[in-house]
Amino acid sequence: MIREITNNVYYVGVNDNTTTLFERLWPLPYGVSYNAYLIKDKSNILIDTVEYSYNDIFFSQIEEVISGEKIDYVVVNHMEPDHSSSLLKLIEKYPDIQVIGNKKTLGMLEGFYGITKNVKEITDGEKLNIGDKTLSFYLTPMVHWPETMMTYIDEEGVLFSGDAFGAFGTLNQDVMDASADMAIFTDEMYRYYSNIVGKYGGPVEKAIEKLSSLPLNYICSTHGPVWNKYLPQVVEQYLRMARYEGEEGVVIAYGSMYGHTADVAKTIYNSLVEAGVKNVVIHDLSEVDASYVLRDIFKYNTLILGSPTYNSELFPKVADLCVKIEGRMIKNKTFACFGSYSWAGAAVKRLTAFAETMKWQIIEPKIEIKQAGLDVDVNALSKQLAENIKAVVSC
Repeated sequence: MIREITNNVYYVGVNDNTTTLFERLWPLPYGVSYNAYLIKDKSNILIDTVEYSYNDIFFSQIEEVISGEKIDYVVVNHMEPDHSSSLLKLIEKYPDIQVIGNKKTLGMLEGFYGITKNVKEITDGEKLNIGDKTLSFYLTPMVHWPETMMTYIDEEGVLFSGDAFGAFGTLNQDVMDASADMAIFTDEMYRYYSNIVGKYGGPVEKAIEKLSSLPLNYICSTHGPVWNKYLPQVVEQYLRMARYEGEEGVVIAYGSMYGHTADVAKTIYNSLVEAGVKNVVIHDLSEVDASYVLRDIFKYNTLILGSPTYNSELFPKVADLCVKIEGRMIKNKTFACFGSYSWAGAAVKRLTAFAETMKWQIIEPKIEIKQAGLDVDVNALSKQLAENIKAVVSC
């Protein structure tokens, strides 16, 4: 797809509707785009490339825009192969092209592709005049690799942000956010951030603060729409995610072997809804991919985990989610837990220890049933828990 975004700045990216798992991990029900951009000026500049299997489409689009002219530079904002794996083919087609990156980029260019010639190292804040336009380069390490950087057109207020502000989903109608289904892309931005970038909230917040004085008319990410109409809302959403600031709401995530833990989960869910708590979602971890659960954990401020005791440990699906949460160093959660056991309870104790490790606020009561829980008033405990959660999360 080719689209002129603003004065001689073109989208030349591609849609991927065939890959089912991003990074061989994360589901892609709406596909994914690999975004690249071409700036026409006295020097022609390509910003990033696309995944190599889409080379034919990619290079035909470039040729349509430049009509036989050469490309003078390619800026590598991010070295991950879904954005850099077309570089060797690009150099083959345009042998005089210069590859622009920072010091860490240059090391990766050599390591991934053996590229050592015609490379131009830039430093933080450095500028490059290309004719009528001036590019400024800003290093934004660990958003979400160490070499990541962003490129800005001073005269147009266009920020090429790499993976920052990205979202899963293909761009089927138009690349601009005004034409996008924002209900889908808002959720897919949460999911992309929580799945891919979520560990790096600190560096993301620093990058946003670093660039906060720049006038922004367009944000051009490497995945998802070009942000223009909804740009302020997108920046605000990204900043909330970076700060681990969830909106009011509760995520219930549980595992259950024979249905007893599931019964407790559903009772808690009903109690929360009856208490008037907003945005309550429930996930059976044996049925729902963790990708969607992580999305909701980043979106809402309260998490309730439930697990049966399994070989004196947590149910494996629950344990796996805990590992993913801990790996993302998620902060600022209100937490509650519940569990079940047949002869020796361990799940609630382990979930409590997990929350303490995460330094989350724990809400009582903890609900634990033995076998079918016939001797426990789960309804009463769930109502008490719901009222306690409502008092905290709605403050």
